[in-house]
Parts: sequence; structure tokens; C-alpha cells
Amino acid sequence: MHYHTLGHSDLKVSRICLGTMTFGEQNSEAEAHQMLDYAVFQGVNFLDLAEIYPVPTSAESQGLTEQYVGNWMKLRGNREQIVIATKVSGPADMVSYLRQDICFDSRNIRMAIEGSLQRLQTDYIDLYQLHWPDRKTNFFGQLGYQHDTSKDGVPILETLKVLKELVDEGKIRHIGLSNESPWGVMTFLQYAQLYDLPKVVSVQNPYSLLNRTDEIGLTEVLQREGVDMLAYSPLGFGVLSGKYLDDKRPAGARLTLFPSYARYIKPNGIRATQAYVDLAKMHGVDPAQMALAYVNSRTFVGASIIGATTMSQLKSNIASDGLVLSDEILESIEDIHSHNPNPSP
Repeated sequence: MHYHTLGHSDLKVSRICLGTMTFGEQNSEAEAHQMLDYAVFQGVNFLDLAEIYPVPTSAESQGLTEQYVGNWMKLRGNREQIVIATKVSGPADMVSYLRQDICFDSRNIRMAIEGSLQRLQTDYIDLYQLHWPDRKTNFFGQLGYQHDTSKDGVPILETLKVLKELVDEGKIRHIGLSNESPWGVMTFLQYAQLYDLPKVVSVQNPYSLLNRTDEIGLTEVLQREGVDMLAYSPLGFGVLSGKYLDDKRPAGARLTLFPSYARYIKPNGIRATQAYVDLAKMHGVDPAQMALAYVNSRTFVGASIIGATTMSQLKSNIASDGLVLSDEILESIEDIHSHNPNPSP
């Protein structure tokens, strides 16, 4: 397993980060513990969670993911060996059950982190992330930014000051963003420098062969400012494995269970996926591993966040860390991308 020091932090994380949003929905606690044991045995030390997990989020299941991981760490006695990243939810109708008037103010952030700490049975979070912006902007596949300052939410400076208090109290080691834009990242960084506040060390955004839109602006910011990307959905909800081609919907698969998550299986996405799968097969490479290895090879990526609902998926995804793509494959990937640019933003 390869390791990397995240941004300007002291967090040494595995290049493969285990995403956990299926724990409590598609995976039982016993299955979650089995996956965690295997991942750690293979060298994974980095886990990504959120207060709203599992997904789809609901009042009935919310928090189970953190609870499962907390129970596992207590049983194994390995908290000090694990880098825990979790997230505080921003405002959205889908999480209105969480708290009244959700936003990134002191009340909400403190309530959120106290809940996460309790469920995780720990005194601190290694990387605390804002799950999505507390302002109107485009994320979760939305394009076409519409400027509306009346929906700016809590000022970023105020949010950073709350996070600084939590760092000073020892409840947070480092902070990160998620589903954020270049403007948002730069604003957080500028305030941190001006007011001696915590500097963002990572940005968790979607990035895959089907969605490289962050290369247009964000990746320059990340590399110039020493901030790492944590790439989520590196397989496009599993689409890049090829299992959904030819209109297949395997039993138990995520898009079979939750067909509304159709972002990556629209016609353009399927056409590009077919080309990538054909390329992998031509070179005798597993399509999913090729897609993950590409993400792993980007210099701005600190870790790729894999998800799995079965042990076979988990084993294959972790094994991608050992795959180095040939120049021929990389050139072919760029050729496919030029003909199918960002089909699933």
C-alpha cells in the first residue's frame, strides 16, 4: 500500500481510503467489520464517513455508519492507527430531519461533531469536513452557476472561527472541504492566512474517468496551494466496472436498488464507459482497477475513496493500488476523453 502525507497536515494516509456510506443500509454491522478488518490488513488506514451516512440518508438509519465504525475500533483497540475523516452536513431538504435551520454556524457544527464523537467513541476527529457548501452554488452534478447572494448562508469566516475553536479544544486535528468550487477553496485559504485560522488540507470532490471537470480550475488551486483532492466516486457509482452496460441491472447493485442515482448511466456516460471497458479488456486489465489506477496516478489526488458492498469488490478495488498503467493505456485514455469529455459531471 502506498501512503501520502495529506496537504500541509501530519496525517499519513493510505492512497486507498475506504468509503463507508453503505454501512447500515446495504451492509450489516457484521459485514462492515469484516470489510474493515480486511482493508486494514491490506494496509488501509484511512476511513471516510459522514454524520448523515448511510446513504440514502434517513432519520431511521442516520448515524449507523459512524456507530458501526466506532464499535469496530473499540473492539479492535486500534483508534490510534486509524485516520478518521467525517463530515458535518450542510443545508438541504434531504437532511432537514437532522436539526432545525441547518447551516455552518456554531450551534450546528458543535451539535454535529458531538454526535459524531459519541457514535465513533473517540475524543477527536482527524479530518473534519464540510459536506457541501452553505451557500447556493453548483455541486452534486449541477452545472451552470447562478449567482444569488441572498442565499450565501453563514459567512465562511464565521465557520472557520468555529472550526478553529474545535481545533483548539482538541476535538479536530485538521479540516477539509467537500463538493467545493475553486472560489470556495481559495476563500477558505485566504481567510486562514489573514486571520491565523486552520488551513484546509483536502477537498473531497467527485473525480473519475467520467468526470474530470475539476481539472478545468480546481486542480490548479490544489497544486499551487498544497491542498490534496480526496476523489470520491472514482468508479462513477460502480459504472466504470462495466456491470451496467447493455442495460444490465445486477441484483443487489447500487443503481438497481436506487435507480434515481442515474448521474453516470445517461447515454453519454454509457458510451464513454463502453470505450474505457473495451480499452481495459484489450490490454488484459480489469476495467474497475484501470479506472481506479488512473485516479490514483494523478498528482493532485491524495487518496481515492473506494466503496464496496461485497468482499470481492473490496479486494479488487484495494488491489488497484498495485496497478501501474502503461503509457499506451494512458494515451488511449486521453484519446477517449477527448472524444467523450466529462460525460457525467
